[in-house]
Amino acid sequence: MSESEAPYFEDFKVGQKFKSKVGRTITETDNIWFTLLTNNSNQIHFNKDYVEKVFPGEPFNGRLVVNGFLTLAIVAGLLVEQTSQNGFMLGIENVKFLHPVFPGDTIYAEAEVVEVRESKSRPDFGIVKIRTYGYNQKGEKVIEFDRVFMVRKRGAIWKG
Repeated sequence: MSESEAPYFEDFKVGQKFKSKVGRTITETDNIWFTLLTNNSNQIHFNKDYVEKVFPGEPFNGRLVVNGFLTLAIVAGLLVEQTSQNGFMLGIENVKFLHPVFPGDTIYAEAEVVEVRESKSRPDFGIVKIRTYGYNQKGEKVIEFDRVFMVRKRGAIWKG
C-alpha cells in the first residue's frame, strides 16, 4: 500500500475493523536479540537451561518465553500499514498479556477503532484510538492493548 492509499484521519470511523494481511513467526533469535538489546535480565527469555529447571510445568514446559514487549511491538507493527502509516504513535494503554508466546509461534493482529477525535493542538491532524489484539497460530488471544496515534488529514503537512 502506498502512502496515498494509507488511511487519513477522515477515513477512520468508530467500529471500523482491521486485520493483519500477514502473520509473523517469532524465532528464538528474534526473542534473544530483542531481550538482550533492551537489557532485560529475566532468564526466562534467553536461558533454556534455567527455564527447563525453574519452569518445567504448564504452560511453559521448560520453553523460552518470548519477551512481552517484542510481542507488543510485532502486533502493533502488523497493523501500521492499515492504521497509522500517515501519522505517529502517541501512546499505548491497557496492555494485557493473556497467553505466553513461544519461539516458533506465528502472530496475527486485529484491531477495532474505538475513538476518533480532532486534535485540539494540531487542526490538520486527528487522534485515533484502536483496540488491538494479537493471536497465535492456534487462534489464542495472546495480547490486547489500546494504541493511540495522531494521523494527518488529507493534504496536511506538519508545521513545526
